This record gives sequence, C-alpha cells and structure tokens, in this order.
Amino acid sequence: MQDISERILKYIADHGEVDTLDLATIFGEDHQKVVGGVKSIEATGELIRSVPSTRKSWKLTAEGRDILEHGSHEANVFQVVPKDGIAQSELMKCGGKNPKAGFSKAMSNGWIYIDKSGGAPLVRRKVDTIDDEVGAHVKAIAGGKESSVPDGVKNEYKKRKILEESVTKSFVLSKGPEFATTLKKLETDLTVEMLASGLWKDLKFKAYNFDALGAPPGRGQLHPLMKVRTEFRQIFLEMGFSEMPTNNFVESGFWNFDALYVPQQHPARDQQDTFFVSHPKMSDKFPLALVDAVRDSHERGVDGSIGYRYDWKLDEGRKNVLRTHTTGVSARMLYKISHQPGGFKPIKYFSIDKVFRNETLDATHLAEFHQVEGVVADYGITLGDLIGTFNAFFNKLGITELEYKPTFNPYTEPSMEIFCFHPGLQRWIEVGNSGVFRPEMTRPLGVPKGVNVIAWGLSLERPTMIKYGLNNIRDLIGPKVDLKMVQDNPICRMDC
Repeated sequence: MQDISERILKYIADHGEVDTLDLATIFGEDHQKVVGGVKSIEATGELIRSVPSTRKSWKLTAEGRDILEHGSHEANVFQVVPKDGIAQSELMKCGGKNPKAGFSKAMSNGWIYIDKSGGAPLVRRKVDTIDDEVGAHVKAIAGGKESSVPDGVKNEYKKRKILEESVTKSFVLSKGPEFATTLKKLETDLTVEMLASGLWKDLKFKAYNFDALGAPPGRGQLHPLMKVRTEFRQIFLEMGFSEMPTNNFVESGFWNFDALYVPQQHPARDQQDTFFVSHPKMSDKFPLALVDAVRDSHERGVDGSIGYRYDWKLDEGRKNVLRTHTTGVSARMLYKISHQPGGFKPIKYFSIDKVFRNETLDATHLAEFHQVEGVVADYGITLGDLIGTFNAFFNKLGITELEYKPTFNPYTEPSMEIFCFHPGLQRWIEVGNSGVFRPEMTRPLGVPKGVNVIAWGLSLERPTMIKYGLNNIRDLIGPKVDLKMVQDNPICRMDC
C-alpha cells in the first residue's frame, strides 16, 4: 500500500490544488493523518506549498441530537394538545423533554392559544396542522446539508443550544518549486566517509529543527546509602551528639590497634584481615608520652590487670594500614579531650565513614564499607546506658526487632554484638559491635578514674538493606549496582 505522503503527491500531480479536509474525505483517512503526511513531505524540501486555512462547520449538541430523534420541543407540545384542549399544568407533565421551551415557542409560532372563556383556562390548538421547521433543519444539518439552512437561523439555533459552531484548521496544498511524486530520503548524519569521498555534495541533508526540545539533561541522584547516612546523622544530632573528624583513611597500626589495647600478635593484624599500605609504609606521628603509656599497658597492665606480658614493639605500631574501623578516631578524641585545658568534660561523639577489611565477599560482607561510630564518656555510665542508647537510636530508624549477644573484644569489657531481624533474608543479621572500653585502653589515653566510656560500631550498609528490602549487599554498593535502582528509589523516611 502506498505511503500517505506519496498518495498526497500523486493526487496533487493529477488534480492540482486541494484542501487537506477534502483529501481526508477522498482518501477515507483521518484528517490528522493527512496533515502528518504533509509535514513529512515538508521535511524533505520544497516539494509542495501549504497555505493555512480554516473551515467553519456546524454540529448538533446533545439537545440537537434529541430533536433529531424525537422532533422539536414546540412540535412535541403541539402534538399532545387535544382538540378539546388541555390544562396548562397537565400539558407541562406530558409535553416532551422540555415542555416549557416548547410551550413558549408553540405560542410564539401561533400554533396554540390559551382559552379563558369557559371557567378554567385551557390550552387549545390554533391550527390543525404544523410544519416542524426546526426538526427539518436539524435533519438537514445532520445530513451534511447545512448550506440549506440560512445563517441567521443557525445562529438562532446556536442561542437555543441546538447547534454549536466548530472551526477546523486545514491546509491548501499545491505544487512547490521542487515538486516530485516521490520522496527522497534525507541524510541525518554527516560521516567521515561522506567527507572523504565528496559524496556529501550530492546528498540532501535534513534541516536542523532549532525549535525541537532536546533530550532532558541527566541529574544527580542520591544513593540509598547516602539517604540513610543523612538520616543517621540527623538522629545523632537530635540525640545531642557531636561529629568527629574522620578524614584519615590511612591509619597507623598504633592508633588502629595498639592504642585500642589490641595485642600485636592478634589475628586481626594479619594480612588475611587487614590491608597494609606499602607507601608510605611507616608512620612516626605519635605523642611520646602516649607511646610509653600504651607500652606499659600492653606489657604490664593498669589498675591491677597484668597486661598481655609480651615485649611490645614500636615498629609494629608504626606500620600503616587502611583503617579497619573508625574506633581509632574515638581513641584520638578521648586523648584530645583528656588533655584539654580545664581537664576532662563528659562528651558524646559520633562519626560515619568508610573502613576497609580483607573480607571474603558474600551477601552481607564487603571489603569496603561504612562504619557508624559512637562514643559516650561520663562518670558512672554502664552497659545499661549503652543498651538504652541503642534502643532509642534504632527505634528512631523504625527498627524494633533487636537482640544483644555477649562477645569478646580486646578493648571492651563487657562486650556485646547487636543483631537486627532482616525480613527479606528471614534471619537475624549482625549490624554492630559494642561495649565498655577497658581501663587498659582508657587510662593510657588520660581518661580519669571513675569515668566510663561506652562505644559502638555499627554497619551503615546492613540497616540500609533492611530499610530498602535488599537481600544482597552487592545490589546496594559496588560495580554491579543497577543505576536505575539509584534513580527510582524513594527518599528514605525513618519512622520517628
């Protein structure tokens, strides 16, 4: 079947000038399809001329369609008036769809009158037969013969809401200076081959449409992890915490392990668990007094403990690593506030940043992830305060199914792991570790006697998985993440 554009060109070649409205009737096609064909022709050059045109037409309203089916209102009223007359109230009940308008028009046409000569007024016929001119006009317009109805009459029907006027825009088509009966495809790309061969000189290119809308520009999207991070941070601030600086991904073994009372032979300090930095390989930025205090704590202990009873080596503490937790930052802050002018003051600190561990990757573990660190130092606080802080924190996240399990950490005693229930995995998953810092860690840092320090490290990724219903951490972060997920995920709203 011929394309609509070629049919238009052939018709113009055979018959000359034509209106698109007439073409739609001739082709038996929708007018908009014909106009689309005209636009396609115009896009290829000056094959045709098109002059905008308008055509007025009349069509029946809902009232007009009712008259077409049942006759005019005045004719309906006349038909129900018997020869011996009828009371006007009765006439209004049986005089068709609009007896009030029909009665008024029938009276003005002289078809009926009101007889008051015999007591109660009666509506009687004034003529024996009538010609329903309104009904005839409506039939003519419905049949496409609107020219047979005078313009004044049509305007009168418009006032009566029997007709409505519509204006249809069209185009009058004629041959253009480049007229042809076939369309030549326009090139849209100028290629290297066209330029090298000179073929571009014989080709016709499609003109740029500078009025066309361009592709919408891409926009940045907040990753679900960052949305939850923002909520975590807001909750900490609402609970009165201050944020710690965490801008050192590379940390010395001294701050990452030794200052936290982690023995130098601990498995966490092996290459199977920790990423060691080759350049710079060593660090020397330690307060000398703190080095001696940490050495004593490891070798002989403090406050009655006996320590680990081994020869502590500074060279082991000098090794640089990618930090395995942000607890080293907490140690730095405790050392700082314990040596500030005016002495120790109670503090509440938090941080959220990246840590690195040589983990085996699976559905809930990555080698690079975020740790949410919290530390509170004050006189007389206990493990009960730590549990209460967790309950308040996670309730603000909308996570209420929590479990605590005793565990061992070199730098906390007592210690406990925090578990949350994951509905997708249908099991409990560990989201953090916590405890009360041991005196062997806090005394060398200068924390006064009587001051207890509760601390915790939470995962950011695992609560995010729970909030967003993700069963695999690699669907949340990493090279296999679907960017569509990042764009389509809603803003994270925590249930506070």
